[in-house]
Amino acid sequence: MPYIKPERRLRVSKPDNFGATECAGDLNYRWSVDIKNYLYTKGTNYQTINDVIGALEACKMEFYRRVVGPYEDTKIKENGDI
Repeated sequence: MPYIKPERRLRVSKPDNFGATECAGDLNYRWSVDIKNYLYTKGTNYQTINDVIGALEACKMEFYRRVVGPYEDTKIKENGDI
């Protein structure tokens, strides 16, 4: 969950301070704040909610394609296939 201590929130929330994101909770908090701000700007309605879910899903798929897939290919070469 994105519930991190208040002193971490200040550091993690700065737009140009990506180095402050040190754990999964920090990532979750940062993304949750961005989504909350997006909803505030666009309005909370079905279309905006759907847009957010779609963007998160596309981000997940791109991460898998660019990071996880190549990592798994390397491990297959190192350790052999199943």
